[in-house]
Amino acid sequence: MVADVVQISESQTQIKKMQGIFKEQTQAFRRNPMPSYEERVANLKKLRQALLDNEATFIEKISQDFSSRSENETRLAEIMPVLHSIDYTLKNLKRWMQSDKKKVSTLFMPASARVEYQPLGVVGIIAPWNYTLSLSLGPLVSALAAGNRTMIKMSEFTPVTSAFVEELLSKIFPQNLVAVINGDADVAVSFSDIPWNHLLFTGSTSVGRHVMRAASANLTPVTLELGGKSPTIISDSVKMDEAIKPIVFGKAFNAGQTCIAPDYILCPENRLEHFVDSFQREFADMYPTLKHNEDFSAVINERQYQRLQNYIKDAEAKGATVIACNNAGEDMASGTRKMPIYLVLNPTPDMLCMQDEIFGPVLPVLTTKSIEEAIDIVNDRPSPLALYYFGHDKDEQRFVLDHVRSGGVCLNDTLSHFAQEDLHFGGVGESGMGAYHGEDGFATFSHKKPIFTKGILNSTKFAYPPYGTAIHKAIFSLFMR
Repeated sequence: MVADVVQISESQTQIKKMQGIFKEQTQAFRRNPMPSYEERVANLKKLRQALLDNEATFIEKISQDFSSRSENETRLAEIMPVLHSIDYTLKNLKRWMQSDKKKVSTLFMPASARVEYQPLGVVGIIAPWNYTLSLSLGPLVSALAAGNRTMIKMSEFTPVTSAFVEELLSKIFPQNLVAVINGDADVAVSFSDIPWNHLLFTGSTSVGRHVMRAASANLTPVTLELGGKSPTIISDSVKMDEAIKPIVFGKAFNAGQTCIAPDYILCPENRLEHFVDSFQREFADMYPTLKHNEDFSAVINERQYQRLQNYIKDAEAKGATVIACNNAGEDMASGTRKMPIYLVLNPTPDMLCMQDEIFGPVLPVLTTKSIEEAIDIVNDRPSPLALYYFGHDKDEQRFVLDHVRSGGVCLNDTLSHFAQEDLHFGGVGESGMGAYHGEDGFATFSHKKPIFTKGILNSTKFAYPPYGTAIHKAIFSLFMR
Protein backbone atom coordinates (compact mmCIF):
# COMPACT_ATOMS: atom_id res chain seq x y z
CA MET A 1 0.00 0.00 0.00
CA VAL A 2 2.80 2.40 0.92
CA ALA A 3 4.60 1.62 -2.35
CA ASP A 4 1.41 2.34 -4.30
CA VAL A 5 1.01 5.71 -2.58
CA VAL A 6 4.63 6.59 -3.31
CA GLN A 7 4.19 5.58 -6.97
CA ILE A 8 1.05 7.72 -7.29
CA SER A 9 2.87 10.62 -5.69
CA GLU A 10 5.80 10.29 -8.12
CA SER A 11 3.44 10.11 -11.09
CA GLN A 12 1.51 13.17 -9.97
CA THR A 13 4.78 15.05 -9.49
CA GLN A 14 5.90 14.20 -13.01
CA ILE A 15 2.52 15.11 -14.49
CA LYS A 16 2.53 18.47 -12.72
CA LYS A 17 6.10 19.10 -13.88
CA MET A 18 5.17 18.14 -17.44
CA GLN A 19 2.22 20.53 -17.53
CA GLY A 20 4.39 23.35 -16.23
CA ILE A 21 7.07 22.77 -18.85
CA PHE A 22 4.44 22.71 -21.60
CA LYS A 23 3.26 26.18 -20.52
CA GLU A 24 6.83 27.40 -20.36
CA GLN A 25 7.62 26.12 -23.85
CA THR A 26 4.40 27.58 -25.24
CA GLN A 27 5.30 31.02 -23.91
CA ALA A 28 8.88 30.72 -25.19
CA PHE A 29 7.62 29.80 -28.65
CA ARG A 30 5.36 32.86 -28.74
CA ARG A 31 8.39 35.04 -27.98
CA ASN A 32 10.40 33.42 -30.78
CA PRO A 33 8.01 31.81 -33.27
CA MET A 34 10.48 31.64 -36.16
CA PRO A 35 13.95 30.56 -34.99
CA SER A 36 16.65 31.52 -37.45
CA TYR A 37 18.62 29.09 -39.56
CA GLU A 38 21.65 29.80 -37.38
CA GLU A 39 19.77 28.94 -34.18
CA ARG A 40 18.56 25.64 -35.59
CA VAL A 41 22.01 24.69 -36.83
CA ALA A 42 23.53 25.51 -33.43
CA ASN A 43 20.99 23.29 -31.67
CA LEU A 44 21.64 20.36 -33.99
CA LYS A 45 25.40 20.70 -33.59
CA LYS A 46 25.04 20.67 -29.79
CA LEU A 47 23.08 17.44 -30.01
CA ARG A 48 25.62 15.92 -32.38
CA GLN A 49 28.55 16.71 -30.11
CA ALA A 50 26.71 15.36 -27.06
CA LEU A 51 26.17 12.04 -28.85
CA LEU A 52 29.83 11.75 -29.77
CA ASP A 53 31.03 12.75 -26.30
CA ASN A 54 28.78 10.22 -24.59
CA GLU A 55 28.96 7.26 -26.97
CA ALA A 56 30.51 4.92 -24.40
CA THR A 57 28.02 5.95 -21.72
CA PHE A 58 25.05 5.35 -24.00
CA ILE A 59 26.37 1.90 -24.87
CA GLU A 60 26.75 1.08 -21.18
CA LYS A 61 23.35 2.46 -20.12
CA ILE A 62 21.41 0.71 -22.89
CA SER A 63 23.13 -2.58 -22.13
CA GLN A 64 22.15 -2.22 -18.47
CA ASP A 65 18.50 -1.82 -19.45
CA PHE A 66 18.60 -4.93 -21.64
CA SER A 67 20.82 -6.86 -19.21
CA SER A 68 22.95 -7.52 -22.30
CA ARG A 69 22.87 -5.43 -25.46
CA SER A 70 25.44 -5.72 -28.24
CA GLU A 71 27.53 -2.55 -28.22
CA ASN A 72 27.87 -2.72 -32.00
CA GLU A 73 24.10 -2.94 -32.39
CA THR A 74 23.83 0.17 -30.22
CA ARG A 75 26.30 1.94 -32.47
CA LEU A 76 24.56 0.75 -35.65
CA ALA A 77 20.95 1.31 -34.60
CA GLU A 78 21.03 4.01 -31.93
CA ILE A 79 23.96 6.39 -32.32
CA MET A 80 24.95 6.21 -35.99
CA PRO A 81 21.42 6.84 -37.39
CA VAL A 82 21.00 9.99 -35.29
CA LEU A 83 24.41 11.31 -36.32
CA HIS A 84 23.62 10.53 -39.95
CA SER A 85 20.26 12.28 -39.61
CA ILE A 86 21.88 15.40 -38.13
CA ASP A 87 24.53 15.52 -40.84
CA TYR A 88 21.97 15.09 -43.60
CA THR A 89 19.77 17.77 -42.04
CA LEU A 90 22.63 20.25 -41.66
CA LYS A 91 23.52 19.74 -45.31
CA ASN A 92 19.98 20.40 -46.55
CA LEU A 93 18.26 22.58 -43.95
CA LYS A 94 18.83 25.92 -45.65
CA ARG A 95 17.14 24.63 -48.81
CA TRP A 96 14.24 23.12 -46.85
CA MET A 97 13.59 26.43 -45.08
CA GLN A 98 13.32 28.39 -48.33
CA SER A 99 9.85 29.31 -49.49
CA ASP A 100 8.45 27.45 -52.50
CA LYS A 101 7.22 29.58 -55.37
CA LYS A 102 3.84 28.48 -56.75
CA LYS A 103 1.94 29.23 -59.94
CA VAL A 104 -0.89 31.76 -60.08
CA SER A 105 -3.93 31.25 -62.27
CA THR A 106 -4.18 33.63 -65.21
CA LEU A 107 -7.53 34.82 -63.85
CA PHE A 108 -5.82 36.32 -60.78
CA MET A 109 -2.80 37.91 -62.44
CA PRO A 110 -0.83 39.98 -61.62
CA ALA A 111 -0.02 38.30 -58.29
CA SER A 112 2.41 35.91 -56.65
CA ALA A 113 1.99 32.75 -54.59
CA ARG A 114 4.38 30.89 -52.34
CA VAL A 115 4.50 28.39 -49.49
CA GLU A 116 6.49 29.14 -46.35
CA TYR A 117 7.45 26.57 -43.73
CA GLN A 118 6.47 27.70 -40.27
CA PRO A 119 7.27 25.85 -37.02
CA LEU A 120 4.22 24.20 -35.50
CA GLY A 121 5.01 25.23 -31.93
CA VAL A 122 5.38 22.76 -29.08
CA VAL A 123 5.55 19.11 -30.14
CA GLY A 124 5.50 15.88 -28.15
CA ILE A 125 7.49 12.72 -28.86
CA ILE A 126 6.69 9.37 -27.22
CA ALA A 127 9.63 6.97 -27.53
CA PRO A 128 9.51 3.15 -27.29
CA TRP A 129 11.89 0.87 -25.40
CA ASN A 130 13.44 -1.15 -28.22
CA TYR A 131 15.54 1.69 -29.69
CA THR A 132 14.89 4.25 -27.03
CA LEU A 133 17.77 6.53 -28.02
CA SER A 134 17.38 6.69 -31.80
CA LEU A 135 13.58 6.77 -31.67
CA SER A 136 13.60 9.72 -29.26
CA LEU A 137 16.51 11.75 -30.61
CA GLY A 138 15.80 10.92 -34.27
CA PRO A 139 12.41 12.68 -34.23
CA LEU A 140 13.97 15.43 -32.09
CA VAL A 141 16.36 16.19 -34.97
CA SER A 142 13.38 16.80 -37.28
CA ALA A 143 11.51 18.84 -34.65
CA LEU A 144 14.50 21.12 -33.96
CA ALA A 145 15.25 21.50 -37.66
CA ALA A 146 11.69 22.72 -38.17
CA GLY A 147 12.11 25.27 -35.34
CA ASN A 148 9.90 23.71 -32.67
CA ARG A 149 10.03 23.37 -28.90
CA THR A 150 9.97 19.69 -27.92
CA MET A 151 9.10 17.43 -25.00
CA ILE A 152 10.04 13.74 -25.04
CA LYS A 153 8.35 11.01 -23.02
CA MET A 154 10.94 8.27 -22.60
CA SER A 155 10.04 4.64 -22.02
CA GLU A 156 9.66 3.44 -18.44
CA PHE A 157 11.06 0.06 -19.56
CA THR A 158 14.51 1.56 -20.15
CA PRO A 159 14.89 3.52 -16.88
CA VAL A 160 18.70 3.74 -16.89
CA THR A 161 18.94 5.11 -20.43
CA SER A 162 15.89 7.33 -20.00
CA ALA A 163 17.31 8.96 -16.87
CA PHE A 164 20.62 9.61 -18.64
CA VAL A 165 18.91 11.15 -21.68
CA GLU A 166 17.00 13.48 -19.35
CA GLU A 167 20.20 14.44 -17.54
CA LEU A 168 22.18 14.99 -20.74
CA LEU A 169 19.60 17.03 -22.66
CA SER A 170 19.00 19.25 -19.61
CA LYS A 171 22.69 20.20 -19.76
CA ILE A 172 22.78 21.17 -23.42
CA PHE A 173 19.31 22.68 -23.95
CA PRO A 174 17.19 25.06 -21.86
CA GLN A 175 14.03 23.47 -20.52
CA ASN A 176 11.89 25.82 -22.59
CA LEU A 177 13.42 24.35 -25.77
CA VAL A 178 13.87 20.62 -25.07
CA ALA A 179 12.66 18.69 -22.05
CA VAL A 180 12.53 14.99 -21.18
CA ILE A 181 9.74 13.45 -19.12
CA ASN A 182 10.14 10.13 -17.34
CA GLY A 183 7.49 8.17 -15.52
CA ASP A 184 5.07 5.27 -15.62
CA ALA A 185 2.02 4.53 -17.77
CA ASP A 186 -0.07 7.16 -15.97
CA VAL A 187 2.45 9.80 -16.98
CA ALA A 188 2.37 8.54 -20.57
CA VAL A 189 -1.43 8.78 -20.63
CA SER A 190 -1.31 12.36 -19.35
CA PHE A 191 1.40 13.16 -21.90
CA SER A 192 -0.98 12.13 -24.69
CA ASP A 193 -3.70 14.38 -23.23
CA ILE A 194 -1.68 17.58 -23.65
CA PRO A 195 -2.84 19.86 -26.51
CA TRP A 196 0.35 19.55 -28.53
CA ASN A 197 0.80 21.24 -31.87
CA HIS A 198 1.91 17.79 -33.07
CA LEU A 199 2.42 14.42 -31.39
CA LEU A 200 4.67 11.64 -32.68
CA PHE A 201 4.26 8.19 -31.16
CA THR A 202 6.34 5.09 -31.85
CA GLY A 203 5.06 1.83 -30.42
CA SER A 204 2.48 -0.90 -30.73
CA THR A 205 -0.74 -0.62 -32.73
CA SER A 206 -2.87 -1.25 -29.63
CA VAL A 207 -1.27 1.60 -27.67
CA GLY A 208 -1.34 3.77 -30.80
CA ARG A 209 -5.13 3.57 -30.78
CA HIS A 210 -5.21 5.00 -27.24
CA VAL A 211 -2.76 7.75 -28.16
CA MET A 212 -4.81 8.78 -31.17
CA ARG A 213 -8.01 8.72 -29.12
CA ALA A 214 -6.46 11.00 -26.48
CA ALA A 215 -5.05 13.34 -29.12
CA SER A 216 -8.42 13.63 -30.87
CA ALA A 217 -9.90 15.40 -27.84
CA ASN A 218 -7.60 18.34 -28.62
CA LEU A 219 -7.60 17.85 -32.40
CA THR A 220 -3.88 17.24 -32.05
CA PRO A 221 -2.37 16.02 -35.34
CA VAL A 222 -0.47 12.76 -34.87
CA THR A 223 2.25 10.76 -36.54
CA LEU A 224 1.92 7.12 -35.54
CA GLU A 225 4.86 4.82 -36.18
CA LEU A 226 3.40 1.43 -35.31
CA GLY A 227 4.31 -2.06 -36.46
CA GLY A 228 2.52 -5.18 -37.55
CA LYS A 229 3.58 -8.48 -39.00
CA SER A 230 6.15 -7.61 -41.65
CA PRO A 231 6.33 -10.47 -44.19
CA THR A 232 9.33 -11.78 -46.12
CA ILE A 233 8.58 -13.30 -49.52
CA ILE A 234 11.17 -15.63 -51.06
CA SER A 235 10.84 -16.15 -54.80
CA ASP A 236 11.34 -19.43 -56.63
CA SER A 237 14.36 -18.16 -58.51
CA VAL A 238 16.56 -16.41 -55.93
CA LYS A 239 19.58 -18.26 -54.59
CA MET A 240 18.69 -19.32 -51.06
CA ASP A 241 22.11 -18.55 -49.61
CA GLU A 242 21.87 -15.05 -51.06
CA ALA A 243 18.49 -14.42 -49.39
CA ILE A 244 19.32 -16.01 -46.05
CA LYS A 245 22.09 -13.65 -44.90
CA PRO A 246 19.97 -10.46 -44.77
CA ILE A 247 17.00 -12.40 -43.36
CA VAL A 248 19.09 -13.79 -40.49
CA PHE A 249 20.63 -10.38 -39.87
CA GLY A 250 17.24 -8.64 -39.87
CA LYS A 251 15.71 -11.16 -37.48
CA ALA A 252 18.67 -11.60 -35.13
CA PHE A 253 19.45 -7.89 -34.81
CA ASN A 254 18.45 -6.75 -31.32
CA ALA A 255 17.04 -10.26 -30.81
CA GLY A 256 14.20 -9.48 -33.20
CA GLN A 257 12.97 -6.56 -31.07
CA THR A 258 12.60 -4.30 -34.07
CA CYS A 259 9.34 -2.94 -35.47
CA ILE A 260 10.49 -3.74 -39.02
CA ALA A 261 12.09 -7.11 -38.28
CA PRO A 262 10.99 -9.96 -40.58
CA ASP A 263 7.95 -11.30 -38.74
CA TYR A 264 7.16 -14.35 -40.87
CA ILE A 265 8.54 -16.05 -43.96
CA LEU A 266 6.66 -17.04 -47.11
CA CYS A 267 8.78 -19.76 -48.70
CA PRO A 268 8.05 -21.91 -51.78
CA GLU A 269 7.05 -25.31 -50.37
CA ASN A 270 9.69 -27.17 -52.41
CA ARG A 271 12.41 -24.99 -50.84
CA LEU A 272 11.45 -25.29 -47.16
CA GLU A 273 14.17 -27.77 -46.23
CA HIS A 274 16.78 -25.69 -48.03
CA PHE A 275 15.58 -22.58 -46.17
CA VAL A 276 15.77 -24.24 -42.75
CA ASP A 277 19.23 -25.70 -43.35
CA SER A 278 20.59 -22.43 -44.74
CA PHE A 279 19.06 -20.38 -41.93
CA GLN A 280 20.55 -22.58 -39.19
CA ARG A 281 23.96 -22.59 -40.85
CA GLU A 282 24.05 -18.81 -41.41
CA PHE A 283 22.80 -18.05 -37.90
CA ALA A 284 25.52 -20.31 -36.46
CA ASP A 285 28.15 -18.51 -38.58
CA MET A 286 27.04 -15.12 -37.28
CA TYR A 287 26.54 -16.29 -33.70
CA PRO A 288 28.56 -19.47 -32.93
CA THR A 289 27.45 -19.16 -29.29
CA LEU A 290 24.61 -17.21 -27.70
CA LYS A 291 24.53 -17.23 -23.92
CA HIS A 292 27.74 -15.27 -23.32
CA ASN A 293 28.11 -13.81 -26.79
CA GLU A 294 28.37 -10.02 -26.49
CA ASP A 295 27.24 -9.63 -30.10
CA PHE A 296 23.83 -11.19 -29.36
CA SER A 297 21.32 -9.12 -27.41
CA ALA A 298 18.92 -10.20 -24.71
CA VAL A 299 15.15 -9.80 -24.48
CA ILE A 300 14.42 -6.50 -22.73
CA ASN A 301 12.63 -7.79 -19.60
CA GLU A 302 11.00 -10.81 -17.99
CA ARG A 303 7.53 -9.88 -19.17
CA GLN A 304 8.57 -9.87 -22.82
CA TYR A 305 10.64 -13.02 -22.32
CA GLN A 306 7.66 -14.94 -20.93
CA ARG A 307 5.42 -13.65 -23.72
CA LEU A 308 7.80 -15.08 -26.29
CA GLN A 309 8.14 -18.37 -24.43
CA ASN A 310 4.34 -18.65 -24.47
CA TYR A 311 4.35 -18.21 -28.25
CA ILE A 312 6.69 -21.19 -28.56
CA LYS A 313 4.70 -23.39 -26.17
CA ASP A 314 1.45 -22.45 -27.91
CA ALA A 315 2.87 -23.33 -31.34
CA GLU A 316 4.16 -26.70 -30.14
CA ALA A 317 0.87 -27.50 -28.41
CA LYS A 318 -1.04 -26.77 -31.63
CA GLY A 319 1.11 -29.04 -33.79
CA ALA A 320 3.85 -26.86 -35.28
CA THR A 321 7.40 -28.08 -35.70
CA VAL A 322 9.65 -25.77 -33.68
CA ILE A 323 13.40 -25.68 -34.27
CA ALA A 324 15.72 -23.82 -31.89
CA CYS A 325 18.76 -22.38 -33.68
CA ASN A 326 21.21 -23.17 -30.92
CA ASN A 327 24.33 -24.47 -32.63
CA ALA A 328 26.38 -24.77 -29.42
CA GLY A 329 23.61 -26.61 -27.59
CA GLU A 330 23.72 -24.16 -24.69
CA ASP A 331 21.31 -24.23 -21.76
CA MET A 332 19.45 -20.99 -22.33
CA ALA A 333 16.75 -21.52 -19.69
CA SER A 334 18.59 -20.04 -16.72
CA GLY A 335 20.74 -17.04 -15.89
CA THR A 336 19.93 -15.03 -18.97
CA ARG A 337 17.07 -13.62 -21.05
CA LYS A 338 18.83 -14.51 -24.26
CA MET A 339 16.88 -16.72 -26.62
CA PRO A 340 17.92 -18.55 -29.78
CA ILE A 341 15.85 -17.87 -32.85
CA TYR A 342 13.00 -20.39 -32.97
CA LEU A 343 11.81 -21.39 -36.44
CA VAL A 344 8.11 -22.31 -36.34
CA LEU A 345 7.35 -24.50 -39.36
CA ASN A 346 3.88 -24.80 -40.87
CA PRO A 347 2.13 -22.53 -38.35
CA THR A 348 -1.66 -22.26 -38.38
CA PRO A 349 -3.71 -19.06 -38.12
CA ASP A 350 -4.93 -19.88 -34.60
CA MET A 351 -1.38 -19.84 -33.17
CA LEU A 352 -0.39 -16.78 -31.14
CA CYS A 353 2.71 -16.28 -33.27
CA MET A 354 0.48 -15.78 -36.32
CA GLN A 355 -1.94 -13.42 -34.62
CA ASP A 356 0.29 -10.87 -32.91
CA GLU A 357 3.39 -8.96 -33.93
CA ILE A 358 6.19 -11.16 -32.58
CA PHE A 359 8.83 -8.58 -31.62
CA GLY A 360 11.39 -11.18 -30.66
CA PRO A 361 13.43 -14.19 -31.87
CA VAL A 362 10.51 -16.34 -33.07
CA LEU A 363 10.11 -16.78 -36.83
CA PRO A 364 7.11 -18.57 -38.37
CA VAL A 365 7.77 -20.10 -41.80
CA LEU A 366 4.80 -20.65 -44.11
CA THR A 367 5.02 -22.51 -47.40
CA THR A 368 3.38 -21.33 -50.61
CA LYS A 369 2.72 -22.79 -54.05
CA SER A 370 2.93 -19.50 -55.98
CA ILE A 371 3.70 -15.80 -55.68
CA GLU A 372 -0.04 -15.13 -55.93
CA GLU A 373 -0.71 -17.31 -52.90
CA ALA A 374 2.03 -15.52 -50.95
CA ILE A 375 0.47 -12.15 -51.78
CA ASP A 376 -2.98 -13.37 -50.75
CA ILE A 377 -1.60 -14.43 -47.36
CA VAL A 378 -0.07 -10.97 -46.86
CA ASN A 379 -3.20 -9.15 -47.99
CA ASP A 380 -5.41 -11.19 -45.67
CA ARG A 381 -3.72 -9.30 -42.83
CA PRO A 382 -3.52 -5.60 -41.95
CA SER A 383 -0.96 -3.61 -43.96
CA PRO A 384 2.51 -4.18 -42.47
CA LEU A 385 5.12 -1.56 -41.66
CA ALA A 386 7.67 -3.30 -43.90
CA LEU A 387 7.62 -5.78 -46.77
CA TYR A 388 10.65 -7.82 -47.81
CA TYR A 389 10.97 -9.57 -51.15
CA PHE A 390 13.89 -11.67 -52.35
CA GLY A 391 14.13 -12.21 -56.09
CA HIS A 392 15.60 -10.51 -59.15
CA ASP A 393 12.78 -11.00 -61.67
CA LYS A 394 11.76 -7.40 -62.46
CA ASP A 395 8.24 -8.37 -63.51
CA GLU A 396 7.67 -10.30 -60.29
CA GLN A 397 9.11 -7.44 -58.24
CA ARG A 398 6.67 -5.10 -59.95
CA PHE A 399 3.81 -7.52 -59.35
CA VAL A 400 4.55 -7.65 -55.62
CA LEU A 401 4.94 -3.88 -55.34
CA ASP A 402 1.65 -3.28 -57.15
CA HIS A 403 -0.37 -5.84 -55.21
CA VAL A 404 0.80 -5.36 -51.61
CA ARG A 405 0.24 -2.22 -49.55
CA SER A 406 2.91 -1.68 -46.90
CA GLY A 407 4.64 1.17 -45.12
CA GLY A 408 7.99 0.55 -46.81
CA VAL A 409 9.72 -2.07 -48.93
CA CYS A 410 13.16 -3.65 -49.19
CA LEU A 411 13.94 -5.68 -52.26
CA ASN A 412 16.71 -8.22 -51.58
CA ASP A 413 17.55 -6.78 -48.17
CA THR A 414 16.04 -6.18 -44.72
CA LEU A 415 15.94 -3.18 -42.38
CA SER A 416 18.10 -0.94 -44.59
CA HIS A 417 15.29 1.26 -45.88
CA PHE A 418 14.94 2.75 -42.37
CA ALA A 419 18.47 4.13 -42.57
CA GLN A 420 17.90 6.11 -45.79
CA GLU A 421 17.37 9.75 -44.82
CA ASP A 422 16.10 10.62 -48.29
CA LEU A 423 13.36 7.98 -47.94
CA HIS A 424 10.56 8.84 -45.55
CA PHE A 425 9.71 6.29 -42.88
CA GLY A 426 6.13 5.54 -41.91
CA GLY A 427 3.31 3.05 -41.98
CA VAL A 428 -0.05 2.73 -43.67
CA GLY A 429 -3.36 1.57 -42.23
CA GLU A 430 -2.82 -0.31 -38.98
CA SER A 431 0.96 0.07 -39.23
CA GLY A 432 0.72 3.82 -38.79
CA MET A 433 0.11 7.21 -40.35
CA GLY A 434 2.35 10.09 -41.28
CA ALA A 435 6.11 9.87 -41.77
CA TYR A 436 9.43 11.43 -40.90
CA HIS A 437 13.16 11.25 -41.76
CA GLY A 438 14.99 13.84 -43.80
CA GLU A 439 12.91 16.42 -45.61
CA ASP A 440 9.71 14.56 -44.73
CA GLY A 441 10.58 14.91 -41.04
CA PHE A 442 11.08 18.64 -41.50
CA ALA A 443 7.71 18.84 -43.28
CA THR A 444 5.95 16.75 -40.61
CA PHE A 445 6.92 19.24 -37.91
CA SER A 446 6.23 22.32 -40.07
CA HIS A 447 3.09 24.12 -41.16
CA LYS A 448 3.12 24.68 -44.91
CA LYS A 449 1.63 28.16 -44.97
CA PRO A 450 0.27 29.23 -48.38
CA ILE A 451 0.69 32.95 -49.08
CA PHE A 452 -1.00 34.83 -51.93
CA THR A 453 0.14 38.40 -52.65
CA LYS A 454 -1.43 41.15 -54.71
CA GLY A 455 0.28 44.38 -55.70
CA ILE A 456 -1.20 47.81 -56.37
CA LEU A 457 -3.08 46.53 -59.41
CA ASN A 458 -5.79 44.15 -58.09
CA SER A 459 -7.60 42.40 -60.95
CA THR A 460 -9.86 40.52 -58.53
CA LYS A 461 -12.03 43.65 -58.17
CA PHE A 462 -13.42 42.98 -61.66
CA ALA A 463 -15.27 40.01 -60.13
CA TYR A 464 -16.96 42.11 -57.43
CA PRO A 465 -20.75 42.71 -57.44
CA PRO A 466 -23.00 43.90 -58.87
CA TYR A 467 -22.95 40.83 -61.09
CA GLY A 468 -24.19 40.53 -64.65
CA THR A 469 -21.94 43.16 -66.17
CA ALA A 470 -20.12 42.78 -69.47
CA ILE A 471 -16.90 42.09 -67.54
CA HIS A 472 -18.54 39.19 -65.66
CA LYS A 473 -19.85 37.77 -68.90
CA ALA A 474 -16.38 38.03 -70.43
CA ILE A 475 -14.79 36.28 -67.39
CA PHE A 476 -17.29 33.42 -67.56
CA SER A 477 -16.85 33.12 -71.29
CA LEU A 478 -13.08 32.91 -71.04
CA PHE A 479 -12.70 30.72 -67.97
CA MET A 480 -15.73 28.41 -68.06
CA ARG A 481 -15.27 26.50 -71.26
